[in-house]
Amino acid sequence: MSEKYYVGAYWPGRVESVESYARRAEVFFRLLGPAEPTFSRWFEKAGSRAAALKHPLVPNEESLLKLFGKKYRNDEAGVSFSAWNGEPDGASTGVRLACGSTSKLLGDLCVMDLPTGGEARERILTASVLSQALRAAALAWDPEWGIATSTAHRDRVSEFAVPGTFVGWVTYLSRRLGPVPPLPAPVQIELIGDKGTLIVMCPERFTVSNPEHLALAEQVQDQLNRAGLLKPIQPQG
Repeated sequence: MSEKYYVGAYWPGRVESVESYARRAEVFFRLLGPAEPTFSRWFEKAGSRAAALKHPLVPNEESLLKLFGKKYRNDEAGVSFSAWNGEPDGASTGVRLACGSTSKLLGDLCVMDLPTGGEARERILTASVLSQALRAAALAWDPEWGIATSTAHRDRVSEFAVPGTFVGWVTYLSRRLGPVPPLPAPVQIELIGDKGTLIVMCPERFTVSNPEHLALAEQVQDQLNRAGLLKPIQPQG
C-alpha cells in the first residue's frame, strides 16, 4: 500500500492584519525552500495545470500582500490561499493557508499535500525533510499543534481527524500546551526556539504497515495524553 502523506499546522482562529499574514507566509516559504528543491518555486492554483503555470508566485511579503489584500481575502473568512509547485501529477506539492476567520467554528491552518509518486516523493518522505517543513510552519505561524504523517495513520487513530488529538511520524506541540515528558527511544525531541517542541517518532519512514511503528506511536500518544498535551484545537471566541 502506498500511503499518502501530509504536513499540517493548526491553531485557534487568530485575527491579524493582512500585512501580518503576508509576513508570516513569506517566512514560511523562505524557511521551506532549503528543505527540498521542488519547494523553491510556486504558482497560484487555477482550473488547469496550463492556467496555473501562467501565474508564477514570488512568495515575498510585497507580492503576498497584494494577493491576500485583493484576491484571497474575505472579511468574514479571512485569508484563504492555495499554491502549487508546478511538478507533474503525482509528484507535486500543494500548500493551503486559511487564517483570520471570524467564525467561532473555524480555526486556522497551514497544510502541505505531499507527492504520491516520483523521485520527489522519495526525497521528501524522510524524517529530515518533514521536520524542516514542520519547523518552518512552527516558526512562521506559531501554531498550537502540527503533524507530518500519512492520512492512513491519521484515519486509523482519529475517527474524525480532529487536529490536536493524535501523534504522527513528526509532531509539533506549542510550549503553551505544557512541557513534553521524556519519551522512549528511538523518539527524538527537538526544541524549536521559544515556540515549542518537535517530536520525531523514528528516523525511517513511518508506515501503518509496520506494527512496531504503530505500537510506538500508541505508547507516545498515551504518554502525551496523560501529560495533558493532546487536546482538540478550539477556535477562540
